[in-house]
Amino acid sequence: MTDAFVSSSDAVFTPLPVEAVETASTESDIPLVVDMDGTLIESDTLFEGLVQLWKKKPLYGLMFPLWLLRGRAGFKKVLADTSPLDAGPLPYNRALIEHLRVAKETRSIILCTAADRRYANAVAQHLSLFDDVIATEGTVNLKSAAKAQELVSRYGKGGFDYAGNDGADVAVFSEARRALVVNATASLERKFTSIPNADRFPEAPRKSELSELWRALRPQQWVKNLLVFVPLLAVVSNARPSAFIFAMLAFVAFSVIASSVYLLNDLMDLPSDRRHPRKRLRPFAAGTVPIQNGILLIPLLLVSGFAISLTISPLFAGVMVLYAILTLLYSFLLKRIPLLDTLVLAGLYTLRILAGAAAIAVVPSVWLLSFSMFLFLSLALAKRHSELMEMQDTLTGHGIPGREYRSEDLVILISQGSASGYSAVLVLALYINSDAVRLQYRHPEVIWLICPLVLYWINKLWLNSQRRQIYDEPIVWAIQNRVSRGIALLSVALLLLARWLP
Repeated sequence: MTDAFVSSSDAVFTPLPVEAVETASTESDIPLVVDMDGTLIESDTLFEGLVQLWKKKPLYGLMFPLWLLRGRAGFKKVLADTSPLDAGPLPYNRALIEHLRVAKETRSIILCTAADRRYANAVAQHLSLFDDVIATEGTVNLKSAAKAQELVSRYGKGGFDYAGNDGADVAVFSEARRALVVNATASLERKFTSIPNADRFPEAPRKSELSELWRALRPQQWVKNLLVFVPLLAVVSNARPSAFIFAMLAFVAFSVIASSVYLLNDLMDLPSDRRHPRKRLRPFAAGTVPIQNGILLIPLLLVSGFAISLTISPLFAGVMVLYAILTLLYSFLLKRIPLLDTLVLAGLYTLRILAGAAAIAVVPSVWLLSFSMFLFLSLALAKRHSELMEMQDTLTGHGIPGREYRSEDLVILISQGSASGYSAVLVLALYINSDAVRLQYRHPEVIWLICPLVLYWINKLWLNSQRRQIYDEPIVWAIQNRVSRGIALLSVALLLLARWLP
């Protein structure tokens, strides 16, 4: 079997050499049996079904204990009946599929999986590759020894070749004529040398699961949580030393809880992310991190984040509870309501400032909150606008997967976003002319120079979005953009001049 493999650095297979095809033709009566979860698919269809059921019918989670009383096979059947599988966007092992298509010319290809038959049939129908499907049905969970027994009863001991990836497949390998190890798990790697007649399917080097899990936490998005320091900057000259510690703890707590939300969003958005040109590369969408790891990590991060919050103050913990509730509503419902989703995003940005104020026990300025709300609404609308502009360049259609926006909405988004940004500048101008500024600054007229700077930045934001130069979060773009950083530093310098000039 090893001679039939042709590997390359990117694990894409070329057609079999003539001599390999001739060798395979003598084995036409030996079927190649292929496992599904983790082998053919870079994911587990059981957990795919679970997260989609939680998304559409979250209260069904209360039924899981009752379903488990039916046994593993019974649980899988009820889940498959309740949450049908969308096989199209699943993260398939493309290199293996290409190899199977070549092998199919000379032998039978059989799909054999412990997944429920309904899920297995959906995958088989999508690929149009398999001559037969063997899957879990009735009361027998077709895994490990049960799978081996079923295959031996059909083809005889040594009457089939088997491709699998997990330690549970060792029982099947021992009954197969030859073993093809694909995407080996750690448990299978430890047993690899003990498997007779084993070939390793050549694949491209993979990133470590730990580094991919770190990427799933989206640490680059933590820059948004720097907004919790804004209230501290407003009172920095009078702040107590403990305020700096509490502000830092607030940043950590917000980052931990926000990462749990990112994990939840990624799990809820799996089908739509896989249809997106960039989001399909996210760890869960691509299958580089098992879904079950995310499911376990979400509550762990939430508990850790709230534990840190309680060390700051009950008020700050209350703000974090409000943030968690809003993000849950956004993940399950509000993100699919056009325009309301952008208002919620703007509110979540502003909530970071409120959290920072709660952490150091100060009352945030109404001017600051008003300016923030208008500015962040402009950023949220720019996020949707840039996503819609990006989707116009793809073959997936004219809308954003998982969002109710269409290409004809671009004009509305850019007009509303620009108006919101200009409203933020208007609030800033009114603030500069207020009594509060006259009391705090010796030369408030200097602050007027910030208005044209912010106007220029708003115009640049929307120009870059129209030119498809903004990806993901506009606030991340703003921090990474040199012009934006320059405007921010110049604005701070003007504030200092207005306060300290003689």
